[in-house]
Amino acid sequence: MVHDLRRRRQPHRLPGHLHGKQRPQNKPLAFVVPHLDRARELLDLTPDAERLAAAFWPGDLALFLPWRHQHDADRYHVVGSPALTTHAPGPLGDLASAFPGLLAATTVNVSGDGGPDDHGPAITLTEVDDFLATTGLDALVMDGGICPAANHLTIVDCTSPDTRLVRAGLVHPRAINAAIGQ
Repeated sequence: MVHDLRRRRQPHRLPGHLHGKQRPQNKPLAFVVPHLDRARELLDLTPDAERLAAAFWPGDLALFLPWRHQHDADRYHVVGSPALTTHAPGPLGDLASAFPGLLAATTVNVSGDGGPDDHGPAITLTEVDDFLATTGLDALVMDGGICPAANHLTIVDCTSPDTRLVRAGLVHPRAINAAIGQ
């Protein structure tokens, strides 16, 4: 599900989507940047964040990054402060590149912990439709085909010089360590 961070025409929809996903309000959506330079304009990237972005963006990695300016953190609170940030490949990345605003996104599934019993995100249009019907949510759906990975983004905290893995996902922890020289 994708949300325009600059529009406030339908502010009632976002809380409904979070409720339908059973997503805690303090769990941020992913801020989808169209390219690395846009991330650099809005966020502070540590040297490790730069290395990780160079190695895995666009890709299946999200980074917690601090905002450059407090007014952006206040304005875009749905992606958190620090901001959970990714540069996505495929249709979502194409949408972020073509879209004039800022996008926040989340996977189509009930919010979970990414553990072994977590069903994970929807990977087919049928699963998306089933989720929307079950939760009573409505959404504009862009069919990007079957997703080959039923796993989550890897999340790394890059808010300080002590970079740490928050959640393992599609990018293996050893790949993270290799990219930052550990």
